[in-house]
Amino acid sequence: MTCANCAANIERALNKLDSAADVNVNFAAETAALSFEDDKISINDIVRQIEKAGYGVVTQKTELLLSGMTCANCAATIERILNTKIPGVTHADVNFAVERAVVEYLPDITGPDQMVSVIEKAGYGAVAPDGADSSEDSADAARDAEIKDQMQKFFIGLIFTLPLFVLSMSRDMGLFGGWALHPAMNWVFLMLATPVQFYTGWDYYVGAFKSLRNRSANMDVLVAMGSSAAYFYSLAVLVIPAAGGHVYFETSAVIITLIKLGKVLETRAKRKTGSAIRTLINLRPETASVLKEGEEKEIPVSRVAVDDIIIVRPGGQIPVDGVITDGHSFVDEAMFSGEPFPVDKKEGDAVTGGTINREGVLTVRATRVGQDTALARVIKLVSDAQGSKAPIQAVADRVAAVFVPAVLAVALITFCIWWVAGGDFVPAMVRLVAVLVIACPCALGLATPTAMMAGMGKGAEQGILFKNSESLEIASQLRTIVLDKTGTITFGKPMVHDILPVLPDCDEKELLQVAASVESKSEHPVGKAIVSEAAGRNLEFLAVENFISHGGSGVEAEINREAIKIGRPDWLKTLEIDLTDVQDRIEAIRQKARTVVGVVRENRLLGLISVTDTVKPDSKSAIRELLNQGLNLVMMTGDNNTAARVIGRELGIDQVMADVLPDQKAAKVSGLKQPHIKVGMVGDGINDAPALASADIGFAIGSGTDVAIESADVILASGSLAGIPRALQLSRATMRTVRQNLFWAFGYNIVLIPVAAGILYPFDGVPQFLQQLHPMLAAFAMSMSSVSVVTNSLLLYRLKIL
Repeated sequence: MTCANCAANIERALNKLDSAADVNVNFAAETAALSFEDDKISINDIVRQIEKAGYGVVTQKTELLLSGMTCANCAATIERILNTKIPGVTHADVNFAVERAVVEYLPDITGPDQMVSVIEKAGYGAVAPDGADSSEDSADAARDAEIKDQMQKFFIGLIFTLPLFVLSMSRDMGLFGGWALHPAMNWVFLMLATPVQFYTGWDYYVGAFKSLRNRSANMDVLVAMGSSAAYFYSLAVLVIPAAGGHVYFETSAVIITLIKLGKVLETRAKRKTGSAIRTLINLRPETASVLKEGEEKEIPVSRVAVDDIIIVRPGGQIPVDGVITDGHSFVDEAMFSGEPFPVDKKEGDAVTGGTINREGVLTVRATRVGQDTALARVIKLVSDAQGSKAPIQAVADRVAAVFVPAVLAVALITFCIWWVAGGDFVPAMVRLVAVLVIACPCALGLATPTAMMAGMGKGAEQGILFKNSESLEIASQLRTIVLDKTGTITFGKPMVHDILPVLPDCDEKELLQVAASVESKSEHPVGKAIVSEAAGRNLEFLAVENFISHGGSGVEAEINREAIKIGRPDWLKTLEIDLTDVQDRIEAIRQKARTVVGVVRENRLLGLISVTDTVKPDSKSAIRELLNQGLNLVMMTGDNNTAARVIGRELGIDQVMADVLPDQKAAKVSGLKQPHIKVGMVGDGINDAPALASADIGFAIGSGTDVAIESADVILASGSLAGIPRALQLSRATMRTVRQNLFWAFGYNIVLIPVAAGILYPFDGVPQFLQQLHPMLAAFAMSMSSVSVVTNSLLLYRLKIL
């Protein structure tokens, strides 16, 4: 594809297929996505339709080693299975004699492992090669080949264009003697210009033919027509001297060479906008050390299976997702979460493939491998998102659809006006060529997708994953953010906050030790919080006898034959425990939205312990930043109004929705939505999923449930609320870049096409080169316009996120 019109051509072609829907071709990302009914068309039908339209699809070849074949019929069976039973295989050949299969396939759709599986199910054996390239590797290889081909054509063009330009300009300026004016020099110019026209510029003729065959017109049509007009007019003058006195071979050659240079620079810059995916792919280790029958073996990561035991040494990468079965270390998860500090990991903790083990040796049991790993899913998510279209792009697409026909009309009108007004064919032709060459549909086509790709790539670096371009665009328009309290603002689990001994002979340690020993027999969340606090302080648990639970009111047991009771103050009062001296302290704790329990030994109050769902350390700063950004914040919780207001005041949130049941959350979010007010929702739990879906944009905390993540539009891999202001800052910066790009792309064409047509000719104060814009300057401007758009998009990678 050479411009946005090519993408539109492919979209039209794919839409002609039976049952094809939701067709989206992204020019910048060079991807196509669509939905279809697989009983009506196949992936091979889609590939053939794209090729029929004159374009190509990136494929990859692999060789499988086969076994179990006994005759040629077996080879034919395997060949038929590969060609018909595996979506994504475009062609397969099986050689019975050498027991090999050569398969061409779409790496985004299938791979060698799937082929091996299908062949084995058919009763034969197959072995895939180690280290098969990913779809991105194949795409990179294809793009590298394209850049190499374009560079070669550019340098060949440059070799012929430079002497042609120097000779022609020097002759026109009278720098050479009379020999330069000899008619034979024009033949030299022809010999220098022809390789440029039909080798360096051949792609434009091919692209123009494809476009016209599809009943549309693209950039290639403009370049081919503009350069051909100058070339073939010069050829006519050379063959029929009466047709004119001056040749313009250098004009056609310079036009093609400059525009080819622009396309090379554009392709290189455009590739950088998708560098986030390549960065993620490079995080995947190629091998893993796996324990097999007590022996450590190095195998390709693609061969690691679920429940394999993996050894990860200090400095090594964890190859797949898993759970630590032995060892303790700090793991660097910056690539996944965006957080710079390594995370403490011990036995029983989950680890993510691609992260780096910084210190001790870890033994890890694989839980997710291949395309199921978190890293593979992130790569897929970013890839899909970068290939999607933002709503704002629709404007540019509509303009691009009529842009080239409009330019052709303007060029023809320009030619006719100047020929009729001036009576001279050559100046009119020069202006026609300038108009054709200066018009740039590429800048229009690249303005939005390159910025979106760069923005989402920057987000991926920071642990902010947008599911599509529309989410990124809408996020910049949010005015209200609803924050679910439990698990989002807070940790989502009770933690001990206060340990308050009452008796002089009882200290914090003893109070917590007694309470935790009894609560170790309990399943209540408050009891678990007390036990967890004691375990964290390495306290010894005392022997407990005769444990009795009284539901949610409290528990009792015996320690060293002394009766211990732990429970809510109201329950303790029913047992005639005197709490008069601590009643004020109990009420003060309750006013801070904390749960308080009393610990009683032999009917004497040892002390009080308060438990609360603690606010995450970075929640306050994140909320403060959101308020500074001018957003209206709403906290939603199932807590009672008094407790909710306390936390709201602590965080600086004025609007609080309390006593909200899980099935009411979605309705509450919908109630905040207004025609011109976009509402975002942040949550992490299963019961948040409907609310996330009902908001204009749903943000899921990455440490939350899979259901919440599936329902959300933006995923914060760090699990931190601090990702919200970062995501909003990034979305606004991205949309600002999109608007800058569109302003430049539209402004460039709106201003310079009339200049090329000669609108400034009557104004004497205007420089001569603008009054009569030369096609070579027009070609330079055109080649730089799309490069400038892509370069501006790349500046997003330098954005400093909060």
